[in-house]
Amino acid sequence: MTPITPTAPDRAAASEARKQRIRDAALSLFSQFGLRGASLDAIADQAGVSKTNLLYYFPSKKKLYISVLQQILYTWLEPIRAIDAEQSPEAAISHYIRIKVELSRDHAQASRLFCLEMIQGAPLLKEELQRDLRALVEEKSKVIEGWIASGSLLPVDPHHLIYLLWGTTQHYADFAVQIEAISGKTLADPEFFETTINNIQRIVLGGLLPRSNEA
Repeated sequence: MTPITPTAPDRAAASEARKQRIRDAALSLFSQFGLRGASLDAIADQAGVSKTNLLYYFPSKKKLYISVLQQILYTWLEPIRAIDAEQSPEAAISHYIRIKVELSRDHAQASRLFCLEMIQGAPLLKEELQRDLRALVEEKSKVIEGWIASGSLLPVDPHHLIYLLWGTTQHYADFAVQIEAISGKTLADPEFFETTINNIQRIVLGGLLPRSNEA
């Protein structure tokens, strides 16, 4: 029987899956022990690869850390990228809040690691934040300004609205321990999850929508 030789697409998919396992293991350990405290040996062991194999994909711990942070940034910014001027502000902001709370529930480790990097002054991401993130925020600020100009949204500084949405939704990931200590619940509880979304939506939209547009 002739052995089956993997095709180039198969090899590429297997390689990408291996890289993602390494990033997932790195995220878990970086979020617990930080860049200095997480060792490459421990990351390789958790990912199920050799240290040599890990270094083939990521030549240093710093490069692996940056790759993890870049993936977090991309994932957490996907919901804001989806906002466009064709949507109503109520629909767009409601959907954004729901997706961000889902991310806080499903990717709490990622949020906490990103928060830690920001607290430290974003030494490894500052250039990317000043370039790509700033451009994205300016683009979406123009959408918000368009809603205000049309009268479908009350006047508000777009930047501060975006900061508010970021902070409010990611609070449920970054301070999950505090929330559970007070309420005895987490976002894993379906009822608490929906209550969280509904309350954030009502509070935010209640201060943004003209009275005639409120339900």
